[in-house]
Amino acid sequence: MKTGTETQMELTRTNYWADFTQLTKMRLAFSVVFSSFAGYLLAADTFDWSLLLMLLIGGFGLVGASNAYNQIIEIDLDALMSRTRNRPLPAGRITKIQAFWTASLLSLLGIYSLFLINTKTAFFGGLSLLIYVAIYTPLKTKTPLAVFVGAFPGAIPFMLGWVAATGEFGVEPGMLFMLQFFWQFPHFWAIGWQLDADYQKAGFRMLPTGKPDQATAFQIVFYTLWTILISLLPYTHYTGSLQLTAVGALATFIVGLGLLFFALRLMQQKTNAAARTLTLVSILYITLVQMIYIVDKFLMQ
Repeated sequence: MKTGTETQMELTRTNYWADFTQLTKMRLAFSVVFSSFAGYLLAADTFDWSLLLMLLIGGFGLVGASNAYNQIIEIDLDALMSRTRNRPLPAGRITKIQAFWTASLLSLLGIYSLFLINTKTAFFGGLSLLIYVAIYTPLKTKTPLAVFVGAFPGAIPFMLGWVAATGEFGVEPGMLFMLQFFWQFPHFWAIGWQLDADYQKAGFRMLPTGKPDQATAFQIVFYTLWTILISLLPYTHYTGSLQLTAVGALATFIVGLGLLFFALRLMQQKTNAAARTLTLVSILYITLVQMIYIVDKFLMQ
């Protein structure tokens, strides 16, 4: 039978882990790590498990650090929004100092892990952290262009895997960067649409027109079309060693049509429910496209 002290220690560990996952946005961090893993698989001819482990640790460390620094800076704004007021910092479960040291240790772990792979990977990883924390975060309350700036660090993980595997930056990782860069606009604007009322409480300006209207919906469709076109570029064989077969291109196009359908539905309905569906579909889209690229490389070429 457990004593009261043992029970309290278990609760403390459970609560700390829950707060850590919220502070670092662990689910988001793992999705970003998956993008890096996909980029690595597209570039690598043979697996280097130690390199892959460093990539996963480095990616998680830097994404977790970015999110933690972001929450330190936005602690007062997070307290104003229903979605974020129960996060560890605004709720007072951890202090700014504790969060700062957590973020700093994760930053060092992330950059050092990527540096063990090669200097280019460490450079791009560090650059993503810098842009996210020092530029994107302060701009969120100033201009809708913050989403454009935030799309840069958000697009780096997919290409980071390629750079980690090859030690080079060229047309192939540039293509992966472009795909994830343009995808983020329909994805984050769909999130901004459904959370607009909450964002307004904190003064965040996340939608391109400042409100969920027809013009915003049109831009979501516009960038969705660009995302689909870019996703098909490897079929042209003008993207170096990153190529798609006809089967892979067809599968990518069909998945893109699904994304476009729900973007058009949002433009037609202009409801939070349609925006929520598009958010989920956009996550499914980028995951499926990455998987199609990988399967096409290993099974079709």
